[in-house]
Amino acid sequence: MATTIPYKIYLEENEMPKSWYNLRADMKNKPAPLLNPGTHQPMTAEELAPVFCEELVKQELDNDTAFIEIPEEIRSFYKMYRPSPLVRAYCLEEKLQTPAKIYYKFEGNNTSGSHKLNSAIAQAYYAKKQGLKGVTTETGAGQWGTALSMACSYFGLDCKVYMVKVSYEQKPFRREVMRVYGASVTPSPSETTNIGKKMLADFPGTNGSLGCAISEAVEVATSTEGYRYVLGSVLNQVLLHQSVIGLETKAAFDKYGIKPDMIIGCAGGGSNLGGLIAPFMGEKLRGEADYEIIAVEPRSCPSFTRGTYAYDFCDTGMVCPLAKMYTLGSGFMPAPNHAGGLRYHGMSSTLSQLYADGYMTARSVAQTDVFAAAEEFARVEGILPAPESSHAIKVAIDEAKKCRETGEEKTIVFGLTGTGYFDMYAYEQFHDGKMEDYIPSDEEIAASVAGLPQV
Repeated sequence: MATTIPYKIYLEENEMPKSWYNLRADMKNKPAPLLNPGTHQPMTAEELAPVFCEELVKQELDNDTAFIEIPEEIRSFYKMYRPSPLVRAYCLEEKLQTPAKIYYKFEGNNTSGSHKLNSAIAQAYYAKKQGLKGVTTETGAGQWGTALSMACSYFGLDCKVYMVKVSYEQKPFRREVMRVYGASVTPSPSETTNIGKKMLADFPGTNGSLGCAISEAVEVATSTEGYRYVLGSVLNQVLLHQSVIGLETKAAFDKYGIKPDMIIGCAGGGSNLGGLIAPFMGEKLRGEADYEIIAVEPRSCPSFTRGTYAYDFCDTGMVCPLAKMYTLGSGFMPAPNHAGGLRYHGMSSTLSQLYADGYMTARSVAQTDVFAAAEEFARVEGILPAPESSHAIKVAIDEAKKCRETGEEKTIVFGLTGTGYFDMYAYEQFHDGKMEDYIPSDEEIAASVAGLPQV
């Protein structure tokens, strides 16, 4: 008799991961190193120390240690909202009349409303352990800023957030949650930094970008005593912390003897996707199992599907190290789409290397199609998804419909990174028919990548 799979698969507290998994340890082709923008030589720990916390620098540069122990203080904090549920989308399956089995890992069951808290608490912990006064950061849709403000409040750290201007204006309630937890929130670009002033002069009326907000946050961190910069995506250290998502997902599947065929995640900088796929990709790299892994990005900011694999600045102000990644150019100013967390011009170096080596594929989807899928999901599964997560939902639904046509019984899992309850302006635009599907032209992208540094 077949085992009945519950709607929600929960792990017990004692089944939670005790270590993060470092995917790079199993990669034959390691991610290309960060380069000093002046010398074009690999960045050293000494060079990174004025920007990042000491322990995070070690994690950033570690390509060989497969498992890194999660400190007890962080594991205790995780217990407030972890383990998170792996949900069988029975209602969506029934609505689609598909033989596919659809699961989603739900990361929105905390006040920050997203997976971002997994890394925020880790980075705040290491900052506090180092004796710092505070940290600076950027945020797109506001989920990372919200998560970091919560983490800093927990450890008594000051938190300065530079929020992409269009999101600052479109998502005022997420901004206010940050302020509830004591953070200062500044729309970017701003007049508070030299880089912000330059961006405003060069791009009058700009809506801002994640790359620009990063530049401002780094400038403030490196010029303020007792502060360091922390980042919510892209970096190796962030993918490491987010591996708790994939480790829990795999443990929950293993509990019922389930092996997914397809793993789908939205991709902006790479934190959610990298975290979700980590242990599965590890098996794939070691030749122990095979999975179809799909990254989903917006057509308005298609770094994987239309970007160039090259060294580029991580920020618009060109003050950060160079990273080899799929990029649209650090000067690329994306359209003000509503998936603010997916507006970054580049992609994680780790994921970029895996994509270049053929271990995963990528798709770009139009904004209106994403919101249609989000609404279809919300009406049957009872959760209003974040616009970012809805990119993965769109492709999961597409794949489930293919199974309906072919009769294949694939097992599909996607990351539901967070909730969309602070994204109602976006849903209003969709319902009122005011949402547009902006797609950058080949000429726009070519002009942007023409400015790539010569490395």
